[in-house]
Amino acid sequence: MRALLLVAWSPAALAHAEAARGATGAATEVVGALVLAAVWLAYLAGARRRRASPRAAACFHAGQLTVLLTAFGPLDALAADSAALHMTQHMCFMLVAAPLWVLANPLPQFRALARGRAAGLWRRLARTGHAPAAWAVVHGATLWLWHAPGPYRLALADPWWHLFEHASFLVTAALFWAATLHAYPPARGAALVAVAATLMHTGLLGALLTLAPFPLYGRGSTEDQQLAGLLMWGPGGLFYLAAGAWIALRWLAMRQAPLRG
Repeated sequence: MRALLLVAWSPAALAHAEAARGATGAATEVVGALVLAAVWLAYLAGARRRRASPRAAACFHAGQLTVLLTAFGPLDALAADSAALHMTQHMCFMLVAAPLWVLANPLPQFRALARGRAAGLWRRLARTGHAPAAWAVVHGATLWLWHAPGPYRLALADPWWHLFEHASFLVTAALFWAATLHAYPPARGAALVAVAATLMHTGLLGALLTLAPFPLYGRGSTEDQQLAGLLMWGPGGLFYLAAGAWIALRWLAMRQAPLRG
């Protein structure tokens, strides 16, 4: 047993393990890049059949570029050793890329490419505006799960889990923003409540990270973790405030329209 332990902790064994992690990380980067490229090409092909407005196309491409730079640029490597940069990465996914996708409203382009082969999927996605509260719960649960110490460390240690973490942030955030920003008129009040609730619970998570007297994730400094919490608590909250104000204005305009008529 001692011999096995010595072999396992020898420099050669550690180098082999590090090489294996490096190969796995490269494989996940390739998979992530291929998925991103496939979505991008599908949108471009669909836009040739169903033209998007210049504003919508600009939003979609800006969202894609945000994911590209956030997931495959220097920020991704630096985020492995910094809770603040890791939080910045998550905020870019959830508060920049995902809302840009939603504002682009790319479903007509994807539907034009599929030509009815995924009609059921498009109908279900189009109905997200009926259930803002449900998608707020799904997205909130995802956010809290991945910021718990165990899952957080797992995502940093295993590249495949890290890829899944990023994908879950992007997908659930996109569904949350679609359900709130594109809420159907009867559900706009619920959308406003959903955004307000998300503002409060993300602020609570930011406060916990800021006020914790020791590193919750077992790595990095307390100051770095506090900066991560402040980023979520402050700048992150501004995004939700802006979204809530926009939804409130639309809701009020809708309610006043019959009175003006």
